[in-house]
Amino acid sequence: MSGKTKESVNRIVKPNQIDYLLSLLNEDDELIFEMESFAHKNKIPILDKLSLQFLLTLTKSKQVENILEIGMAIGYSTIQIAGVLSPSAKVEAIEKSENNLQLAEKFISKSGSKNKIVIYKGDALHILPTLQTKYDLIFLDADKEDYESILNQSVGLLKSNGVLFVDNLLWHGHTAASRVPSKYKKSTEQIRKFNRLFMSHPELSSTILTVGDGIGFGVKK
Repeated sequence: MSGKTKESVNRIVKPNQIDYLLSLLNEDDELIFEMESFAHKNKIPILDKLSLQFLLTLTKSKQVENILEIGMAIGYSTIQIAGVLSPSAKVEAIEKSENNLQLAEKFISKSGSKNKIVIYKGDALHILPTLQTKYDLIFLDADKEDYESILNQSVGLLKSNGVLFVDNLLWHGHTAASRVPSKYKKSTEQIRKFNRLFMSHPELSSTILTVGDGIGFGVKK
């Protein structure tokens, strides 16, 4: 990467520029604000707002009918994805944490989108082989240690020209850092390995974008 390119990237990700971009987004509705506050208070990870906006725009532009979310947490992104789908479309979501599932079901019941959401309870590694649908878009935001194992299964479930959308590929900046805090070393190495596989996958045309915590964007050939 040339010095000029590095400068361009640094300018893009400066905090004041992120704040500016966030200021352009529409105000959250009451339920989404409640979920954001709950997640922040309880230290539950949810999708970065700029990454979410990108995902929602992509979902609308591709007129997605079948979308799979791997790792729904409390349903924050699930509800908002459902909100931009056509009446006939569905979002299917996998979550293995019983606590997260209970919270997600509570929030989904308030959302008015319950009829567009299908929940699979359990480990994605066990559920993915049982799915028969071919998806327009798969959103991967599961446990990081599972990313590598999930990759090929996800690609196999995509339609031709379907999109694999992956969160956390910069992992708080650790994947690009020379020194990584000890508690993040294992997960950082796992994501670095995933990134190499993702970028060289023979069935994907892939890139990693400096949006949010690093978004992987792969289109099935």
